[in-house]
Amino acid sequence: MRNTETRNFKADVDALNAMLSKAKKEQRSDDALAVSIHIAALAIHARKKEMSAAEIIDLLDREAERYENQARELH
Repeated sequence: MRNTETRNFKADVDALNAMLSKAKKEQRSDDALAVSIHIAALAIHARKKEMSAAEIIDLLDREAERYENQARELH
């Protein structure tokens, strides 16, 4: 038989909720920044390649599909 000790911890629910809220807010901020940087990179790419409106729409469609697939993988 193992010598085990059971410990009970009292958690401050309000403090835990505050930490989780802060972490979620930071994650949303990081995600928004990443998307903003990615969109700016797409705009630079389209400008350098002198893409037509149709080509830009196709590029945006592919990116939207990529994000949708990524979201599906996470759920």
